[in-house]
Amino acid sequence: MAENLTLARPYAEAAFRLANTLKALDGWQEALGRMALVAADARTRDIAGNPKVASEQIVQFFLDIAGKVGDEQKNFVRLLVDNERLLVLPEIYQLFAELKDEHEGVKQAYITSAFPLDDKAVKQLITDIEPRFKCKLKPSVSVNPELIGGVTIAVGDEVIDASVRGKLATMAAALLN
Repeated sequence: MAENLTLARPYAEAAFRLANTLKALDGWQEALGRMALVAADARTRDIAGNPKVASEQIVQFFLDIAGKVGDEQKNFVRLLVDNERLLVLPEIYQLFAELKDEHEGVKQAYITSAFPLDDKAVKQLITDIEPRFKCKLKPSVSVNPELIGGVTIAVGDEVIDASVRGKLATMAAALLN
């Protein structure tokens, strides 16, 4: 995985610079997302890895499945196929999304809850904590029953522990001192 990220980074950065220049970040992110799904499919991996299939056939096959893409995106796919990097498209997409978020001042908020949260609760939680971080937050929610109750929120290197388990640990430490 780390090797794929290393291979994907220059392509993601180039795609980001081009999309930013064209003022088409959202369109590129959407297209790269679709292309990443196609590249992750086992059938695509089989065809892309088959030395008997010509590069132009791989490009055409890929573009037929990926749906509507612009000329620059078609050229990007050709470049990836020519350099045997088509299969790192999921990593390219991931890195592109990170670059876009950084450019737009958006940070990832990793929310861990003791119980599943509905969309309304997540939106309210994000609305409540965005002023603290002074930026737009994109939530990623997971469930961990070991928290007993409450949530933990990690944004960058800052963690807010509002879980019952965290409060019990704090209380235990205070009683020991």
